[in-house]
Amino acid sequence: MGLRTYKPTSAGTRFLIAPTFEEITKDKPERSLVESKKRKAGRGSKGRISVRHKGGGHKKRYRVIDFRREKHGIPAKVAGIEYDPNRSARIALLHYVDGEKRYILAPLGLQVGVTVVSGPNAEPTLGNALPLGNVPIGIVVHGIELQPGAGARACRTAGSGAQVMAREGTLANVRLPSGEIRMFDVRCMATIGQIGNTEHSSKSDGKAGRRRWRGVRPTVRGVAMNPVDHPMGGGEGRTSGGGHPVSPWGKLSKGGKTRGRRKPSNRFIVKRRK
Repeated sequence: MGLRTYKPTSAGTRFLIAPTFEEITKDKPERSLVESKKRKAGRGSKGRISVRHKGGGHKKRYRVIDFRREKHGIPAKVAGIEYDPNRSARIALLHYVDGEKRYILAPLGLQVGVTVVSGPNAEPTLGNALPLGNVPIGIVVHGIELQPGAGARACRTAGSGAQVMAREGTLANVRLPSGEIRMFDVRCMATIGQIGNTEHSSKSDGKAGRRRWRGVRPTVRGVAMNPVDHPMGGGEGRTSGGGHPVSPWGKLSKGGKTRGRRKPSNRFIVKRRK
């Protein structure tokens, strides 16, 4: 994947840095693997806004991704690399020899026509899915399960990849993209390779309208509001709040720990990311 900068022929292209989509080989999605996606606009089950700054945007259809890779021992050929509006990574369409079609996350360097397979007996090559107990030490993987058979949960975004560091008994030490080293069950499946679209974080929208196309609404600073609207609002002239940054409901919004101290999975963390 590459990035393209545009000539400043308009205000919207002056700071625009957009992907070239040169790795995309298929324009339209597979109809049998597409589902409708209901817009929620940041609202919960009661119809109230529970997540602010969401709404509008272009209509999307969900691509059903195979995060489990449970078709063990059945080869599949890569039929195309596609764009997915629901995620930062690219997706690859697989045609299995038994006639079934499935989507997977496309690793970096995966080419059309390559054969991939999953299962304990698969070779540790790009695009193949194996249990962590069968992955060689030092190999970069993505799409790691947290529990065996539950489907991939870790390392699913563009450019992410984890490294298998060591194995001891029924647990494997894996270094995640955050720098955290965590223990996983050796039966958990993982896919070989780093996820593609590695330059996703370097792109620039160039204008506010492109964010609106993705369903992101404007954000107003608390210090710019009135005291009735935000705890940090008000004051004579321009102020920076004066107190510690808080949410509109008074909860501390910076520096606080977000992970519970009694979370059961804490025992699997060997080294924290900080």
